[in-house]
Amino acid sequence: MQPATIKIFLTDGKPEGIRTAEISNWTGKAIAGPRSELAELLKREELVNPGVYFLTGIDPETDEPTLYIGEAESVVKRLRQHRERDDWNHAVCFVSKDENLTKAHIRYLEGQLITQANNAGRSKIQNNASSGAKLPESDKAEMDIFLNKVLQLLPVLGVEAFKTFSTNPKTKDEMLYCNIKSLVATGNRTADGFVVYKGSQAVKEHRASKRWRIKREGYLAEGLLEETGDYWVFTRNHEFTSPSTAGAIVCGGATNGLTKWKNDK
Repeated sequence: MQPATIKIFLTDGKPEGIRTAEISNWTGKAIAGPRSELAELLKREELVNPGVYFLTGIDPETDEPTLYIGEAESVVKRLRQHRERDDWNHAVCFVSKDENLTKAHIRYLEGQLITQANNAGRSKIQNNASSGAKLPESDKAEMDIFLNKVLQLLPVLGVEAFKTFSTNPKTKDEMLYCNIKSLVATGNRTADGFVVYKGSQAVKEHRASKRWRIKREGYLAEGLLEETGDYWVFTRNHEFTSPSTAGAIVCGGATNGLTKWKNDK
C-alpha cells in the first residue's frame, strides 16, 4: 500500500464514540461507531448515500470474531434493518464524498471484500454469498483504488479481519512444532498471535472441556479442519490469539502453548 495521511475526527470527543476517517486526496469517507451510538450514527447525512459497511461482533459459542459485510444504496436504511440482529457491536461504513458510487460499484466492492475476508481467515464471515458485479475496465480500476483505501483504513478503525500474516517462516529454524500421538502440527509466532500452517495435523478426540469441543467442532464445520482417517488436518493457514489457543485446537483441549510448541520435532 502507498503511504497515506489519515485524518480522524471524533465527533463527540470520545475515542470510543462515532468517528469519521478520511485519506488525503481520496473521495471516500469512513464513518464508524459502536452499536450503543447507533441512534446518532443513523443521523449522519453521509449514510443516506450508497456504500459498503462492516458489522463486527463475537461468536458467543466460540469467542471468535465475526464480520458481516454488506452493501446498500442507502447505508442508513440498511443499518436500521440490522437493529433486529443481536450479533454485532460495532459498525464501520464507507461512502463517497462525491456521491459517485453506483449500485454496480458497491456490489463489486462487497464481492471483493467478502473474498478477501474469507482468504484472510481471521473472522467468521456471516454472509459468504455475494452477487458481486462486473464493471467496465475503467470503473474496475477506480473501484480497485477505492478498495485499497478501504482496506488501509479498516485496521485504523478497529477491523482487523483483512490483515494478512506470513504464510511461511523465513527460515527453517523459525518453524515451531507441536507433537501429539505421532501427529505433527507446524506453526510460528506472528505480530498478533500464533499461526498454524496448512497441512498441520490435529487429534480427533476431545478432552473433557465443553469450551474447546465447541471451538474445535466449529472449525470442523466451517472447513478449517478436515477429517482425514483417524485425525484432522488444517485446510489453510490460520492465526490464533496465542500459542496456547493454537495448541488446544491441535491437542483437543487446554494446553500450555509456551511448552507444547518446540523448535524441533
